[in-house]
Amino acid sequence: MKKIIIRDQTPIMPFNEPARDLRIMNKPLWLWQRDILSPYCHEEVECSSLRSASFLPPEIVSDEVVVYRDNLFFDETLFKEFITLARNSGRAAQVAFSRNDKAIVTHALPLSENIRPDGDLYVADLFYYPDGTTIGKVEPEPIVIETMSTEIGYYRVPSYMANERKELLFEVPLRVFLSIDSWVHIFIANCPFGMFSYGARIEKSLDNLGVMLKVLWRSLLERKQFLSSSALVIVGRNTQIDPAAVIQGPTIIGDNVTIGPGCVINASLIGNNVNIMQGAQLMVSVVGDGCYIPFRAALFLTTLMENSMVAQNTCLQACVVGRNTFIGAGNTFTDFNLLAKPIKVMHQGKYQDVGLPVLGGCVGHNCRVGSGHIIYPARTIESDVVLFAKQERTIITENVRYEDSDHHNYPDQQHVAQYHQDIFSNDDSFSAEELVESTTN
Repeated sequence: MKKIIIRDQTPIMPFNEPARDLRIMNKPLWLWQRDILSPYCHEEVECSSLRSASFLPPEIVSDEVVVYRDNLFFDETLFKEFITLARNSGRAAQVAFSRNDKAIVTHALPLSENIRPDGDLYVADLFYYPDGTTIGKVEPEPIVIETMSTEIGYYRVPSYMANERKELLFEVPLRVFLSIDSWVHIFIANCPFGMFSYGARIEKSLDNLGVMLKVLWRSLLERKQFLSSSALVIVGRNTQIDPAAVIQGPTIIGDNVTIGPGCVINASLIGNNVNIMQGAQLMVSVVGDGCYIPFRAALFLTTLMENSMVAQNTCLQACVVGRNTFIGAGNTFTDFNLLAKPIKVMHQGKYQDVGLPVLGGCVGHNCRVGSGHIIYPARTIESDVVLFAKQERTIITENVRYEDSDHHNYPDQQHVAQYHQDIFSNDDSFSAEELVESTTN
């Protein structure tokens, strides 16, 4: 079977990159898609739209063809179900979902541009053609996929925080499908549809008595608590874990990772070459390759892309952080609107409701955020921004654009002199003029 990839060049703010280049479950989305389809497809062609795919030479598409947009996030279980049903039908097919599918309606539909209504169904750009030469000539038949969603609580809180319910809930699918059209979808893909979904599938597998006995035997053999056994905590090569660390599954830890004493890690994915120092806490989070998490940093429902750092005493809840970004000490990303109004994010030039009771912030690539900021829920900091903590701006109430970055003022000699004078106030070996000269040179 061959695959045709429809390129979606829409930049995702605040990263300013198309979705295919952003990391989901510690992989670029294009690589995630390729790995899912590798057992089925042996050749690929890229095009700009389904219409342009219909003009491909017949010799390229003369076989079975699957067509998909490159900003779609789906897992192996969903694709297997779709391709099986589509092949059994013997006709051109398009993925579709019921209007009553809670995972799609609750989490995938808000802010989405590519999951759209079609009659009494929702459809998206994932197609199957038994003969690729019929692309654009035959109307595909909707194939309804049941995501098998289940409610999973992540906070137990007073009822006023959860619309009269005592738990804040995600509708977690066992078959995952999502269109990445906003940074909020990165959060959903990694946490509710990523780690929560991974855990839900493992929990369902434990209904099988043989699987349950295997995990129980492993925990008894290793003298570990059930959730901490190697059946549920997968550890890579050359990884050092302090005996005083508490790690509970389902958790995946990569190669060459160092985890210090007193760390608490629960249901998280940790990439390769990550350093997590003493007392750090991670829960239902995804930490990319090469990240550094110093002592007493806390991540909950948070995604760190590769080579980023969160300094000590910083708390991130329901956040997304891009690659090569530094978050300074003592920053707090809030995630609950105290006014009890819907949380809204900027999308396509206007604020839109995300349908989530709590949501943290998003920081782009190559950012430097100084210490001591408080960031309002659902606020974004664009890529390549530098933020110094200032007396008049320690609370971030609005989205921070690249034009607002403090590095634009860096050549201002008076500000530079004052900045260095503050740092070296006890050092009499440099005058302010010498500091300016050394900096500007």
